[in-house]
Amino acid sequence: MSRVAAILALIFWAVMFSWPARAAILWSDPGSRVIHVSPMEILSDKIKRDDKANDALYFKFRVDPLSDPADEPYYALFQLVESNQMRLGVGNALEAWGYSAAYTSETGPSNKVNISDSGEYNLNSSHPEAWTNGQTRPYELPSHDHPRVIVFKVQYIPGADDLVTVWLDPNLSRGWSENNQPKNLTTKFKANALFDQIRLTQGGTGGPAHDGGNGWIFSDMAIATSFDDFVVERFWQTWWFTGLVAAVLLTSVGATVRVVEKRKYQMQLQRAEQERTLERERARIAQDLHDDLGSSLTRLSLLSGLVKADKDNPEQVETHANKLSQAADQTVRALEEIVWAVRPGSDTLQSLMDYIAHFANELFDGNTTRCRLDLPGDLPAFPLPPDMRHNIFLIVKEALTNALKHARAGEVHLQAKVTGRTLEILVADDGKGFDPKSLAEGWRNGMGNLRRRTAAMNATLDLQSAPGKGTTVTLKVDLSNRSPPLKAK
Repeated sequence: MSRVAAILALIFWAVMFSWPARAAILWSDPGSRVIHVSPMEILSDKIKRDDKANDALYFKFRVDPLSDPADEPYYALFQLVESNQMRLGVGNALEAWGYSAAYTSETGPSNKVNISDSGEYNLNSSHPEAWTNGQTRPYELPSHDHPRVIVFKVQYIPGADDLVTVWLDPNLSRGWSENNQPKNLTTKFKANALFDQIRLTQGGTGGPAHDGGNGWIFSDMAIATSFDDFVVERFWQTWWFTGLVAAVLLTSVGATVRVVEKRKYQMQLQRAEQERTLERERARIAQDLHDDLGSSLTRLSLLSGLVKADKDNPEQVETHANKLSQAADQTVRALEEIVWAVRPGSDTLQSLMDYIAHFANELFDGNTTRCRLDLPGDLPAFPLPPDMRHNIFLIVKEALTNALKHARAGEVHLQAKVTGRTLEILVADDGKGFDPKSLAEGWRNGMGNLRRRTAAMNATLDLQSAPGKGTTVTLKVDLSNRSPPLKAK
């Protein structure tokens, strides 16, 4: 993940250094002001421009007329004031009737000079007013419940009239600027825009009886040094959100790649383990074929030769024939064990118990020693690998064979049970028993095989015996590392 972290850091710093620097909001007032007849001063001496100014300022405000156009003329202005002298005002000029500017140095094409001998200039609008004979006028009349946002720019010219650009209801969403606003929203003219105060004014002519409607609501006012400061940027459009999304996506991709690579690696390990298991199983089968079948076939060959050699001696022929029959039975049994161990259908715990029962019945068939089986028929279908099945079977086989050949027992008890995820197999006889500390050589070799096979499975083997008290062999195998038990068939 260190590589992913380095990429994330690189993206972060690239975004930080490539993101354009924002200009400054010099003043803002998001509140609402209702202006009706009485003017309201909202800014005094905090921000001002004199005749020496040569920079640009951007002004923004939102207006909501409280009535439709009045029958008599009225004005409503965001007014720049210098030493109590009226300068540029933007909103609704006295005689313009539509959204317009007042106290301009130029008079609009469809405007008149007002009573103060100052110009008025109608603002272009995307909602032009209908006129006679199907014609329209480029301006828009203020009307109730149709609020508008007005942004205007003043480029100050030292010692001369300033350049003014007004946008009526401009697009302030991300990606828009003053340079790509539609022409029908843009109006340009000259005016004296010096100020040391800003007032909100509204009124009519002829006194309170002719105050020009119900007033205007001014809100969301601000002054900045760049148009971009008025552009509304939603949180999902910000650089940090973009960077965060990129980081999350990159981290997700990195994590996904890591998970995929980890699973791929685990599958490779699993395949390698399966291959090793298969190789071990092949080696075991080859060893069994060599040891069991090889020796049995060699014995059969030798006995057959003895039969031929003693063909003139009936008693020897009979003896050799009996041994030949026993060797053939052992060979068949060894072959059955090998086939069972490699057969795919034998890879469950229940199959192992069934085969142990089959072997025990054949082993004790025809002997005076009785074998009592206590093997469940509905064991959980735990999957067992071939080497584990083979080791468990050989341990049980060794215990049963020893009980039959050496214990001189009247009865042998074979029991198996599963408690949780532990398989427990018990082989107990009522024979002569022995002292485990002084085992005969045959017993020592057999116990050595049992111990090795038990250790190969990480299992435990317990041997309890005493002279005259029989022998008990208990094998416990932990199945918790096997897959969850399947539903028994």
